[in-house]
Amino acid sequence: MSSEAQEQGERRSGTRALIDKMLTERQRMLVLFERLAGVEPYADERPNDTLLQEFSQILVDYIASGHFGLYERINEGKERRRGVVKLADQLYPRIANTTQVAIAFNDVYEKSNGERISSELTQMLSNLGEELAVRIELEDQLISEMLGRS
Repeated sequence: MSSEAQEQGERRSGTRALIDKMLTERQRMLVLFERLAGVEPYADERPNDTLLQEFSQILVDYIASGHFGLYERINEGKERRRGVVKLADQLYPRIANTTQVAIAFNDVYEKSNGERISSELTQMLSNLGEELAVRIELEDQLISEMLGRS
């Protein structure tokens, strides 16, 4: 195997590891989101401060795994496939908007100490859920392109 092919294989392996990490964080975040939002089978579970703080931390971890993983790799020029770079350039402004919504949610609830769990939480979770759905759809488009599945 040529050194260029080996280097390409290592880059792709690194990309796959970044994708896997982000998807793992996403799954953890979605489970906690559903618990917090009272989605079945968690409908009878009431949000509490511990759950809210855990969700906020996982939310930030998930956002960071995409931002400091995949997107940073692309922005630093480590991604050489033009189709991936072009798609990332198209999608990133909207993904960045979802990041701002997630960070705003985290800023309000990360250290709530039970003080902010209110009717406001329902509306903020609804807004956050809509933004996360957009983010996931866009990330999946980018992941498909990166893995050559488009």
